[in-house]
Amino acid sequence: MNLVKRLLLGRPLRSDRVAETLLPKRIALPIFASDALSSVTYATQEVLLVLSIGGLALLHLAPWVALAVVVLLAVVVASYRQVVHAYPSGGGSYEVVVRNLGRNPSLVVAAALMVDYVMTVAVSVAAGVDNIVSALPQLYPHRVWLAIAVIVLLIALNLRGARESGRAFAVPTYLFIAALGLTIVVGLTQFAAGHPPVAESAGWTIRPEQVDITGVAFVFLLLRAFSSGCTALTGVEAISNGVPAFQRPKAVNAGRTLVIMGVLAIFLFSGVTALSVIAQVRVAANPCDLIGFPTDCHSTGQRTVIAQLAGAVFGLDSALFFVVQAGAALILLLAANTAFNGFPTLASLLAQRRYLPRQLHTRGDRLAHSNGIILLGLVAIALIAAFEGSVTALIQLYILGVFTSFTLSQIGMVRHWNHELTGARGAQRRRIHGHRLINAVGAVLTATVLVVVLATKFTHGAYLVVIAIPVLYGIMRGIHRHYREVRRELEPERGDVVLPSRVHAVVLVSTLHKPTLRALAFARANRPDTLTALTANVDEGDTQVLRREWERHGIEVPLKVVESPYREITRPVIDYIKRIRRAGPRDLVCVYVPEYVVGRWWENLLHNQSSLRLVWRLRFEPGVLVVSVPWQLVSSHHQRIDRADHAPGRTRRGLG
Repeated sequence: MNLVKRLLLGRPLRSDRVAETLLPKRIALPIFASDALSSVTYATQEVLLVLSIGGLALLHLAPWVALAVVVLLAVVVASYRQVVHAYPSGGGSYEVVVRNLGRNPSLVVAAALMVDYVMTVAVSVAAGVDNIVSALPQLYPHRVWLAIAVIVLLIALNLRGARESGRAFAVPTYLFIAALGLTIVVGLTQFAAGHPPVAESAGWTIRPEQVDITGVAFVFLLLRAFSSGCTALTGVEAISNGVPAFQRPKAVNAGRTLVIMGVLAIFLFSGVTALSVIAQVRVAANPCDLIGFPTDCHSTGQRTVIAQLAGAVFGLDSALFFVVQAGAALILLLAANTAFNGFPTLASLLAQRRYLPRQLHTRGDRLAHSNGIILLGLVAIALIAAFEGSVTALIQLYILGVFTSFTLSQIGMVRHWNHELTGARGAQRRRIHGHRLINAVGAVLTATVLVVVLATKFTHGAYLVVIAIPVLYGIMRGIHRHYREVRRELEPERGDVVLPSRVHAVVLVSTLHKPTLRALAFARANRPDTLTALTANVDEGDTQVLRREWERHGIEVPLKVVESPYREITRPVIDYIKRIRRAGPRDLVCVYVPEYVVGRWWENLLHNQSSLRLVWRLRFEPGVLVVSVPWQLVSSHHQRIDRADHAPGRTRRGLG
């Protein structure tokens, strides 16, 4: 097992080598920006899907919806650039809110971000698999298992550490940017030359879900299309969360990377939307709603917008078509890496402040927050399985958490600049006013979008997120309360260090063998005030044999037999221990339990089972200590030798 772990994850890294894991901008961009960049592959598609509810007549509104999304994206990027420079210690939205708005709002943000990270993995991987299936339709029936396999691979890559995963992700990210950028430029050039690209779905007709859309219904549909398009903003906050992962100067490098990411995302999203309108792309949530769909709509899915654009520009059989699809699929699959960097970091910060289990704060062999990585992957796999890998279904749960954190962080930044104004003079004061204006505009816009998203997506699945965020909030408050109470209860006070009046040693005995003799020897070595060997009379014949053996070996320790009319061990032993405690409330009872140490997992099922429940129950008795006395069987010796042979830096040596 140790060898397999080393092959998959690599050798452990020393704690003092954490600086070697810091990222230059060229690697930080694909790690932290892949989510924001990859979202352009499905953001336009989701806008078209919503508009198609009213049929073809509403598709011409897609550019206006996209323009509103672009304006919002630019404002949010500018706002988070302020966060990067104001809070270079990382933590992003959570850190801003906890410092400026207090504990309760910060926990809401933390819960929203955790939901967002989980959804990022699920949506990105599902969309990536959809692009694979667009190029290889025969894989459509296996898309759920493909998505699960990809998440498992991402877990393994991230457990190796951020720098190594960054190298693995850099090439696909830059390939996607180049391939999709080339598609947009060539497609727009063809349009300017009078030969616009034509999508394979251009001649199809969409069967509208609602024939008559006017008035309030029309406005609501536009708002719903806008909220779906806002998925293009997912991942913008990732860089502000991961500032500590950048090389020095951290804030400067993170800010520049954020601007580069924003420019690329705006260019790609705008280009894909414009080209989709030019090429007359038609999409529907159910391919059976497309009149003219050339194959059996029940056995295969429709090609994605990116696939249709690449096919229209380069041809469905061209090498460039498969390059674009490969780039889109890879960045979507790898975009989940943003969450695999952000979620463990946030979970570690929350665990450090005792809002999550402390195990999420520790680093693994490769200096990554392994427990957070594994937890994120498992929850994402559960979502993929529950929603059968459907992007359209998963997307309804998306971005609500994103805009919750957006809004609260921008409000927090406004309060931050208000504090900074105290004592500021002249040019510095004018600069702070400018920063505050940017964040104030961002707060107003993101709050408005949050209301729109909640209103338009609530009945389509967003209600699950509305439930999940308060539940997570309550769990974090409960965990924090538990840690606080434990700390208060364990706080030493004067008079706590009191030696027991007497120490009573009790050695549990089932049969007379070497482990029993070792436990007796250990107990005698500690020189207790009293020493008793205790057995439960489960079977009269076995008990008589034990008595005779005890006498034959001349063991001086008295053997106490407690009756067990119901053939159990736990209750009679506990009752005996309680009687000792009642006789001397200030006395200490030390119970010695002989146990076998085995080397094979299945051998654990054959030994120590009778003592497990007893030991567990004894731990709840005040004034009682439980001492495990191990006896190593031969199989455990072999296991120790095997582990030593495969340890890092060791080589196997022959005998003789």
